[in-house]
Amino acid sequence: MNRICNLFGIKYPIIQGGMVWCSGWRLASAVSNAGGLGLIGAGSMHPETLREHIRKCKAATNQPFGVNIPLMYPEINTLINMVIEEGVKIVFTSAGNPKIWTEHLHEHGILVAHVVASTKFAAKCEEAGVDAIVAEGFEAGGHNGREETTTLCLIPAVRRITTVPLMAAGGISSGESILAAMTLGADGVQIGTRFALTEESSAHFTFKDRCLRLNEGDTQLTLKQLSPVRLVKNDFFKQVEEAEARGATTDELRALLGKGRAKKGIFEGDLFDGELEIGQVASCIHKLQTVNEVMKELVEDFNTALNRVNELNRFIS
Repeated sequence: MNRICNLFGIKYPIIQGGMVWCSGWRLASAVSNAGGLGLIGAGSMHPETLREHIRKCKAATNQPFGVNIPLMYPEINTLINMVIEEGVKIVFTSAGNPKIWTEHLHEHGILVAHVVASTKFAAKCEEAGVDAIVAEGFEAGGHNGREETTTLCLIPAVRRITTVPLMAAGGISSGESILAAMTLGADGVQIGTRFALTEESSAHFTFKDRCLRLNEGDTQLTLKQLSPVRLVKNDFFKQVEEAEARGATTDELRALLGKGRAKKGIFEGDLFDGELEIGQVASCIHKLQTVNEVMKELVEDFNTALNRVNELNRFIS
């Protein structure tokens, strides 16, 4: 049996990433109902908003689901206590030190997975006692590791130094890419962009429509002086690019970014002044689908690709 399926009690080793302004209860419950693991993205939610989404998700599915919590969240204590109070059994943490909260969450019967972008932090995760690791290559949308290591390089490197269940993330949107990740040593995958561009995603339709029309090279990692983030090249991106080219300080870049820029772009659909976070693989996705359609396609294409590889193996033998 697959280690990720066994760990989380799910049918398919497919986890939906906990993305800001995309991963509300509708998306999370739809993925869980379709056999994967849905995650509510707490990073863009006030504590009471998160509580509401957890309760609505419980009502919408009887399957396992979880919450993604960035550990640098300003009210992290409140969020941790809330997921415990609400009986959440799976937490994915990111953007911080997993040692701080893993033991506490374990004491309350909660499984913990942590997202990393390097082997250095993957090793720290195992030391911290996490139940699983998500290794995310820099193809991914949103905030990325400073190392800019690709998924193709990162997964086998993390697999070599860790023993815990491993999920690959970054640039994965098809059954073929799931098979590739598992061939490299992953036990499962975390998919963000493909699910962000589904009907159940809470992102604005205008944002989804723009992302479904992206071409290769239309996203780029930027704001590296603050926290590297992959963005669609729009007017805001150009402002950042110009500021960095003239040597803007981190304070100037922080002021340019301001507050609510990602909400403006992803949730409100401002394609010009908004921060449009999406992965490179968006250029391979060109139609809006339901979660059920996506999951069915992922599984069917995985099996087709696996059969093709098996046929190739027999031919070579």
